[in-house]
Amino acid sequence: MIRAAIVALFFAVANLAPAAAMNIERVVSPGGIEAWLVQEDSIPLIVMDVAWKGGSASDPAGKEGTANMVSSLLDEGAGNFDAATFQARLEDIAARMSFSAENDNFTGSLSTLAEHRDEAFGLFALAISKPRFEPDAIERIRAQIGVVIARNSDSPDWIASDAWYKAALGEHPYAHSAEGTQETLAAITREDLKTFSDRVLARNNLKISVVGAISPRELGPLLDKTFGALPERADLPQVEPVVLPDGGKTIVVERDFPQSVILFGMQGLPRDDEDFIPAFVMNYMLGGGSFSSRLMEEVRVKRGLAYSVSTYLSPLDHAAFYFGEAGTKNERVGETLAVIRREIARMAEEGVSQEELDDAKTYLTGSYPLRFMTNRSISSQLLGIQLENLGIDYIDRRNGLIEAVTRDDIARVARRLLRPENMIVVVVGKPNLSPDPGLPEDDEMRPAAPGHPGDVPF
Repeated sequence: MIRAAIVALFFAVANLAPAAAMNIERVVSPGGIEAWLVQEDSIPLIVMDVAWKGGSASDPAGKEGTANMVSSLLDEGAGNFDAATFQARLEDIAARMSFSAENDNFTGSLSTLAEHRDEAFGLFALAISKPRFEPDAIERIRAQIGVVIARNSDSPDWIASDAWYKAALGEHPYAHSAEGTQETLAAITREDLKTFSDRVLARNNLKISVVGAISPRELGPLLDKTFGALPERADLPQVEPVVLPDGGKTIVVERDFPQSVILFGMQGLPRDDEDFIPAFVMNYMLGGGSFSSRLMEEVRVKRGLAYSVSTYLSPLDHAAFYFGEAGTKNERVGETLAVIRREIARMAEEGVSQEELDDAKTYLTGSYPLRFMTNRSISSQLLGIQLENLGIDYIDRRNGLIEAVTRDDIARVARRLLRPENMIVVVVGKPNLSPDPGLPEDDEMRPAAPGHPGDVPF
């Protein structure tokens, strides 16, 4: 118990890792494997985050859920260690290891005390290069995922998301649940799992970030020992790009819930679009800034229609969406949607005030350092920057990009992005979709001003 408490304290103390003096070094191993490193010797802890391009969107047809199942099995026995022995070795050295499958990426993480670095990294190497995929572990994980799938079918948020993606994307891989269905889960074989790991977990599609008590000289050879046994090149299926067509629609999924969940979305912007940063700032003012946003003011504060309402940008590798969500009483769904549409259209037509923009910049730049408060959060941020190809100097440049955004930029990107007539809306519950008869005419949806082709710089 004392040992566990000490270990927990070490992991918690990582919160004290300083961000202000952060120095990011590009480390290339003798074998050519690259990682970004922030050396932090004040805490005897090392955190590593890794990602391979090729997540659940790479699942084979009819075997959806394969990537997710692999992510749950990599630490269930590897090399000469069965599942129980592997987990015991991790526990003995107080190391933490996990994997997950996202749409575009397959990710892994490792946390270890510096004194157990070599053994922890060695276990990670076994997990990714020599997973056992033992039959009893497969069936145990299959049963656990089956429970998750069954539970999802009763979750209004999950139902709304699933219905939205199916309505917007049809049979595109992005429309498939990462867990799969009970049918596709049952169809996954041990050979499917091995094939996925062999095809996805390679060296050429790998990004690595490391933060903690390790030097570049020590990390270089360790990268080769950890990742050198992986195949040189991944073999990923082609995922077709998606652009949402014009024209909105509203889908109701009837469920006997006392409240309705609303999910709405339209075409967004990819992360490398030159308008992405202005869109990010605009979103904060529209619905991303909690109580600082227009939607929260109009929907919750003024009218008490919902406890929360928010919007967010969702850029994927092969698609980009602009989402919003809210929850409200069934009888007030129509009024809530009318107010949301009005505010989206109003920002597209009128833009924002200088005061609004200045306040947004102050928050977005001032809060940025909070993303780098722990070894774990620093490592996660570095990995995300690598995956988006933003450059090793992005942290130094980011706030300047925010500060450079003007009202004209906001007006331009709002005209381009905010098209309420193109919203795909999913409502889960038993909603009344009629707007409140007492709502002023100005609160009805007004079409967004048309965009200007070609007028779309960053």
